[in-house]
Amino acid sequence: MVDGLSFRLVKSCPQTWGRLGELTTPHGVVSTPCFMPVASQASVKAIAPDDLRSIGVDMLLSNTYHLYLRPGVDVVQKLGGLHRFMAWPGPILTDSGGYQVFSLAPLRKVDDDGVLFRSHIDGSEHFLTPERAIELQEALGADIIMVLDECPPHDADISHVEQATQRTQRWAERCQRSRRRQDQALYGIVQGGAFSVLRQWSARAVTDLGFDGYAIGGLSLGETREVMHSMLEVVVPLLPEDKPRYLMGVGSPEELVEGVARGIDMFDCALPTRVARNGALFSRQGRFNITNARFKDLDMPIETGCDCYTCKSFSAAYLHHLFRCQELLAYRLATIHNLRFIARLMGDIRRSLDDGSFLSFKESFLAAYHSTDEEVRLTQKRKWLRSRGQPST
Repeated sequence: MVDGLSFRLVKSCPQTWGRLGELTTPHGVVSTPCFMPVASQASVKAIAPDDLRSIGVDMLLSNTYHLYLRPGVDVVQKLGGLHRFMAWPGPILTDSGGYQVFSLAPLRKVDDDGVLFRSHIDGSEHFLTPERAIELQEALGADIIMVLDECPPHDADISHVEQATQRTQRWAERCQRSRRRQDQALYGIVQGGAFSVLRQWSARAVTDLGFDGYAIGGLSLGETREVMHSMLEVVVPLLPEDKPRYLMGVGSPEELVEGVARGIDMFDCALPTRVARNGALFSRQGRFNITNARFKDLDMPIETGCDCYTCKSFSAAYLHHLFRCQELLAYRLATIHNLRFIARLMGDIRRSLDDGSFLSFKESFLAAYHSTDEEVRLTQKRKWLRSRGQPST
């Protein structure tokens, strides 16, 4: 039994796999489905904790790999742990560093013992084992911690994916044996790439270990939406109903809605904040670029009816001006809007699950929301992966 941590299923949608829940942690209660903004280095880029609270954010994700390199886990621990260090009073989930096994491929070597990283900062070498990943996360003090996993590229062949999936399972067993704290939830991770048979094997094997929650990794990495949806439909029925389900790395508005419909409770992604800093803003009609000339003298908010600080205070023309001049305020205002859009969306999803209207909400939202063209989306994703050192065809 984990101290101060529990998950309660409140209501299920009879027409979909969507579900309303309540995640209790030592630092607060989070209604699910929920979205966690990414604070990899103990900071959500461009905004402060006060902004996050006013936006309606309940929970954040930070990254063990980055905090291990800078400022050092010992520094964070000495200064009172991650919550105090970053002045965030709410729940925090820490990733184990497993994603960096994927995204920093040219800087690491993987074997059954662990991962040898070469720091992207100064080239120094560091060896991360499953036991070390748990030790570091326990020192950071997050509410939810993750097992170390190996995340294969989306286009890897089945033999490569099978090896990575089996290694992830062995590492999960080692992580579970090495945990010491009973006031943190430990989540296992399902891998298996785009191969149903491997996803099924991984889901059954990891749930047999009895973790506090289950994450689905290795998706939204360059595969098509159809593949991601089909893998969720394979995995989710094999996960326990009384444990939270976490889809890692997914954060586009349309995929949040689709993920909830397939039984997901928790999401995280850097996409809403990353695209905001590039001038791409969310609306109920889809994503648009505020630097386009049509916004030069538009005396209206970014989105009519939005209650975020940016929309209540400034015109689209002003934000257009800030981006064109590369003013730093542009990044804060755009990030506030995108995160508030996501927070409002998740609130609408929860209300529709509560009153039984989720299916109609899903259909109306997706009918109005103009998604990024699939080929354009995949090209952008793979370009971003290459920029981080991960080859992708």
